[in-house]
Amino acid sequence: MYDDFETARKILTSYRRFAIVGCSANPSRASFRVATYLLGQGFEVIPVNPNEERIGDLDCFPELSSIPTEELEVVDIFRRSEFAGKHVDEAIELGAKAIWMQLGVIDAAAARRARDAGLDVVMDRCPAIDHPLIRSNSRPTNS
Repeated sequence: MYDDFETARKILTSYRRFAIVGCSANPSRASFRVATYLLGQGFEVIPVNPNEERIGDLDCFPELSSIPTEELEVVDIFRRSEFAGKHVDEAIELGAKAIWMQLGVIDAAAARRARDAGLDVVMDRCPAIDHPLIRSNSRPTNS
């Protein structure tokens, strides 16, 4: 229900700004590679990690609430599932437009809360996988 490719398509074609919670400065981490991919495709990336000051050329915010709220569109969560709900609730409170929980990040209750609050929600997906499919007008074989 929350791994719907059409919702992923809507998010990737409607919004341009991704706040990446758990973004890492380590190039071997998936969050760094996804941030780099999104930047290369013209998206704006706002890294969020209390343990980083800068990621590449970008200033890193310690938490979502430290980002000016008018800049929140998509909150992309790269945290373990048990921590996702806290970030979802914060994103709802701050007026984000969409929640994206990365591959392996699954919290159905948090996803429901976000959807009930009017946010677009995907879970257990990756924008760096879905975006090329959308650009080529393809669909994943499993959705």
